[in-house]
Amino acid sequence: MTESGARTWRAPRGTARHRQQHHRHRHAGRITYAVLTLFAAGSLFPLVWTAIAASRNTTRLAQTPPPFWFGSNLFRNLRIAWTDANMGTALFNTVLVAGTVTAGTVLFSTLAGFAFAKLRFRFKKLLLLLVIGTMMVPPQLGVVPLYMLIAELSWTDRLQAVVLPTLVSAFGVFFMRQYLLQALPTELVEAARVDGASSWRVVWHVVLPAARPAMAVLGMLTFVVAWNDFFWPIIALTQNGNPTVQVALTGLGRGYIPDQSVIMAGALLGTLPLLLAFVIFGKHIVGGIMTGAVKG
Repeated sequence: MTESGARTWRAPRGTARHRQQHHRHRHAGRITYAVLTLFAAGSLFPLVWTAIAASRNTTRLAQTPPPFWFGSNLFRNLRIAWTDANMGTALFNTVLVAGTVTAGTVLFSTLAGFAFAKLRFRFKKLLLLLVIGTMMVPPQLGVVPLYMLIAELSWTDRLQAVVLPTLVSAFGVFFMRQYLLQALPTELVEAARVDGASSWRVVWHVVLPAARPAMAVLGMLTFVVAWNDFFWPIIALTQNGNPTVQVALTGLGRGYIPDQSVIMAGALLGTLPLLLAFVIFGKHIVGGIMTGAVKG
C-alpha cells in the first residue's frame, strides 16, 4: 500500500474500527465546545443586558459597577414603555409592514432573478448592470425626491409610504439570479415549455420549487431589515400617528432626563417578536438552506 493510499484508507462499514472512526468524526472536542460556548455567550449578552437594564431603574444603571442581575422593575417598565410608546399599534404596524415588504421582495426578486438567469431578451446585460449599479448609490440621496413624491400623493404618515418604496431590492434580484443560475437547469425549463406549459405554470411548478431555499434565506434577511428599519420610517411616519416599532421607541428618549430603564424595556418589547419568529421558523429556514446546499 502506498503512502497516499494509507492516508485515504477507511475501515469497512460495520466493523468496530469503522464505528470508532464514525464516532470520532461526529463528536467535536472540548476546545470546539468551549469556542462555541464563548460565541453563544457573546451573542446573547446584549439581549441579557437589555433585560437586566429593563428590570432596574435609571439611578441604579448610572452607578458603578453596573448591575449584572435582574431587578424587580421589569413588568413596571414594560407597562410604562407599552403605554408611552403606543407599542400595541407600533407592533401591529411593524408586523404588517415587514410582512408585506418581505412577501413583495421575495416574489418580485424571484421573478426578476429568473428572468435575468434563464430568459433571453434585449439589453439583458445592460439592465442587470443598472440593477447592480443601484446598490452603489447611497439611499440618503433619494430621500428628498422620495419625500416630495409621497407628499404629492398625500401619503405622509401612512404605511404605504414605507411599504411601496421597498417592495423589491436590487440585492434580492441579484441574489436570486445567482442562485437560479446554478440551482435551476435550463433543460428543465425547456422541457416544461415543450410540454406546453405557460410562463406562469413554469414559474409556479418549476421556478418556485427550485428557488425555495434561497427564498427562505432572502425572506429572513428582508424581514429583519424591514423590522429594524429606522431611517426612512422616521421621516415618513410620526410617533403619534402610524408608527413602526423603531419610530415609536424614539418617543421614549424624549425629555430632560430620559429614563434609560424604560427605553431598554421598549427595546426589549420590540425585539421579542423577532426572536419569537426565529424560534418558530428557524428550523424551516435552516432546513431550506441545507436542502439547497445538498441539491447544489
